[in-house]
Amino acid sequence: MNWFSIAGILLLLHQDDVSDRLLVNHQGKTAIIVNRSDYALPALPLMDMDKFDHLLHDLDREIYQGPQNARFGDDGKIIPEQIGFKLDRTRFTDQFQTFFFSNGNNTIEAARKPIYPRVDSELIAHLREKTIGHYVTYFNSRNKNRAHNITLAAKAINNAVLFPGEIFSFNQAVGKRTKEKGYLRASVIVKGELSEGIGGGICQVSSTLFNAVDRAGLQILQRYSHSRSVPYVLPGRDATVSWDGPDFSFQNKYNQPILIRVYSGGGRMFVTIYSSDMIEHKPRIVHGTSKQLPEEIFIETRKKTLR
Repeated sequence: MNWFSIAGILLLLHQDDVSDRLLVNHQGKTAIIVNRSDYALPALPLMDMDKFDHLLHDLDREIYQGPQNARFGDDGKIIPEQIGFKLDRTRFTDQFQTFFFSNGNNTIEAARKPIYPRVDSELIAHLREKTIGHYVTYFNSRNKNRAHNITLAAKAINNAVLFPGEIFSFNQAVGKRTKEKGYLRASVIVKGELSEGIGGGICQVSSTLFNAVDRAGLQILQRYSHSRSVPYVLPGRDATVSWDGPDFSFQNKYNQPILIRVYSGGGRMFVTIYSSDMIEHKPRIVHGTSKQLPEEIFIETRKKTLR
């Protein structure tokens, strides 16, 4: 066999390989490359559905883009929502089967489905019509690690929206407090004694939230006190939390969604609960607790901190 014959065979093999290959594009770029033969059952003209399910999973993970709710910025202005996307599995299955069984196109654009955010600009604008609860506590801003942890946890729950009947869990909203997430070592209370731990200080966030939520008349589901008094709230008005232990949770029993606004800075920790004017509101009067501050002071304090 001469060199030209060998070259011809190699060319045919290359052409067969190309015809067996499928390029799946996403937004003009190749997201994944598959071979038809990899999804064929041995000796049968059928697709291996287990392998195809893995392909769907991998492609969906490649394409997925989570939606973003509308939210308020630090200046009090609304930041619009953003639509997310996921793989349209039904349409992609049709596209792939056409390629697999009918020698269809070797390049396809992966079909996507929109994922709409739960909170859009119109909804969140209505949710700041009425203040139903707020609370402020104070801390030593010179304790850098503790102040940092408070601010980090405050950002995690800021702009949270709770629809009627929904339950808010502090641990789920904030997540595990780890070095990888930026939490630092600071004082924590363990069995009545002060010690150092990652995320120390965030119980001031949960305690401030508890007092604002309690004033708003929301239904408290879980709330535990520390084993000793804490300086930032009155005795019995705290809410201790731990990732592998106590949680603080409550439920929105009202007929309207609520908005939670949180800010920490300048040695003060603010929590304000909002809703629409249509809410059937039953506030709870808590005597002897710290002075409440309106949203105007909340925003003005934030502006001064950013200067």
